[in-house]
Amino acid sequence: MVIFALRSICNRDPGSVFFDSTTAYQRKYSLVRQEQAEKYIEHVSMYGGNGPINSTSGQEKQLCVGIPSVGREGTRYLRSTVGSLLEGLSPEERKNIHFVVLIAHSDPFAHPSYHEPWLANLVDHVLLYGPSQLDHVTKLENDDGNREKMLYDYTYTLRTCINAKTPYVAMLEDDVLASDGWFWRTSFGLEQANEMVASSNSIRDYLYMRLFYTEEFLGWNSEEWPVYFSWSLVATVGTIGVALVARALSTTAKKSISALVLSLAVVVVLLFAILLFFAAGRTTLLALPRGVNEMNQYGCCSQGLAFPRSKAQDIAEFLEVRKIGFVDVLIEDYADEHDEFRWALTPPVLQHIGRKSSKGADFGESSKDSMPVAAKLWNFQYELNDAEELRREHAIVVDP
Repeated sequence: MVIFALRSICNRDPGSVFFDSTTAYQRKYSLVRQEQAEKYIEHVSMYGGNGPINSTSGQEKQLCVGIPSVGREGTRYLRSTVGSLLEGLSPEERKNIHFVVLIAHSDPFAHPSYHEPWLANLVDHVLLYGPSQLDHVTKLENDDGNREKMLYDYTYTLRTCINAKTPYVAMLEDDVLASDGWFWRTSFGLEQANEMVASSNSIRDYLYMRLFYTEEFLGWNSEEWPVYFSWSLVATVGTIGVALVARALSTTAKKSISALVLSLAVVVVLLFAILLFFAAGRTTLLALPRGVNEMNQYGCCSQGLAFPRSKAQDIAEFLEVRKIGFVDVLIEDYADEHDEFRWALTPPVLQHIGRKSSKGADFGESSKDSMPVAAKLWNFQYELNDAEELRREHAIVVDP
């Protein structure tokens, strides 16, 4: 009965032995959100203009959102990404965001969204490569230098957002979906992160706040085994102690059950309970609390990171020196080298929906269940969002 219940409860925990990939990767909320995003884009495409919400130029804004985008053959993600970021925003929220989308091609018409009116109508800055950059970008494209080209795209977009002079910069990949209310949650999370830094004696500042992570790496990590063993030992000794005291106080139990039999029974039951505890999975039984959480390790990947502007500047300079490599790996290298603190927003406000990587085919040792590696970059908690509840919550925050 217990195992049957755990199969139902833990089937979306990738660290659980009861994890079921056939149901865990099913799209629930992301399907609803993508439909909302597409309807928003269709509305703008049909009626033109800037959609129902205009961004006011000249206003001091809180956040610059930068999205470098490369066209992928046979699939399109940018429409859904932009639509999900904008759909549901209040006029005041929209005025606080500066949107930058880089069409990361030497020939911008190679991107399927570039010639469509909705893009220019909705974002503040459709960023293109200038004449002085074209030779270098073309060379990177022709040499298939994915790692250098992707880093170049990311850094150029990051620099553009830094120049927008907003206090915070959020760098997103172009194959994510933002949940309803993502902006107020992100703003609240950044405020909470600042308050936690201000009240801490050990945290000087922080590098970023993660807007997406996958639970794939948040299981019972082996290097923490001394902690797990200590608590298991405490639980075992404590339970045996309580059982022996209870036996000593009960005349009937003292006569019918020996101390050795009682201790063995308790140990067997307790060991079974401990095994079930670990089998259930860490993110099920020790889930991260809502709000901002420390994630200096096991945070993956670069789908969405929000930087204070000064830290964005540091990262841009670091990436320009490195010139080649994977963005997420290099940012973590920088963080480790400079002992930077990292936060994560829980629950995440982004979901990664890309199944076709811009790097090309990515079936390999890390792929499983006939899924490409890109498909495993998944937040299971995101799919449990309730669309109506998020909408109500957002409306209360916007108009309390």
